[in-house]
Amino acid sequence: MCTAFISIEPTSAVPVLLLSVRDEYVGRQWLPPDHHWPSSPDLVGGLDLVAGGTWLAVRPGDGSGDGPAVACLLNGFGPAADPHARLSRGGLPLLAVTEGGFDRLDRTDLERYDPFHLVLARPTGVRVLSWGGGELVDRALPTGLSVVVNDGLEGRAENRTTSRRARLMMAARAVHFRARLAAAVRPEPGAGSTRQAWGEWLPLACGDGLELDDRAALIQRRDFGDGRIWGSTSISLLALGPAGARYDFSAAPSEGQWQRVDLAAER
Repeated sequence: MCTAFISIEPTSAVPVLLLSVRDEYVGRQWLPPDHHWPSSPDLVGGLDLVAGGTWLAVRPGDGSGDGPAVACLLNGFGPAADPHARLSRGGLPLLAVTEGGFDRLDRTDLERYDPFHLVLARPTGVRVLSWGGGELVDRALPTGLSVVVNDGLEGRAENRTTSRRARLMMAARAVHFRARLAAAVRPEPGAGSTRQAWGEWLPLACGDGLELDDRAALIQRRDFGDGRIWGSTSISLLALGPAGARYDFSAAPSEGQWQRVDLAAER
């Protein structure tokens, strides 16, 4: 039940903000954001050690007009790809932040991926690309606050979950945190600590005091009783502006432990 909250304010010094929650089985192994791809040393993202891809990739930009880009992946619902030809969806964020990379995919390529929603953000605007086995839906987000869940942009994808429990949890999280983020002072992250940069958004990104089993919780834990624990394994806060990107990350969000990710390309 991954979720992305996107705030767009074109008149702001930092026009695009992204709060991204990764929900996954906690036993799935991964590494925190870094320069994990030697062939693309400027790209930064967490590394999924199972499939080798990522759930969120950042290209910082080169400071000469080629601005920063962020791609955030959420699994979707719908017909699965042919298992003999399937490609990992974790490669899509890396492809998307490579200039023109995603746009080179044709339908035959897309059919090799299970359903997904891909948030592609730049300082100039944000798109949500949704694939459910039919047609690729490409939507530009409006000014203001938008929410993307596994049921798509604002929970309105053509193919949605059949689980009433999951549907209610997605809706409760979206409603609670949309209202809380909208009521908070919108930050304009620059220098300084995570707390200084994100202001009133930070306590919300740390869970807003909700219990881990609350239906609306941003940070969740669910025990399925078969040895598998599902929950929120990390939170990412991204700020995109003409001057570049800022990335703050927490692998222990319920404990409020944050780090600012170094986006400088490795030499």
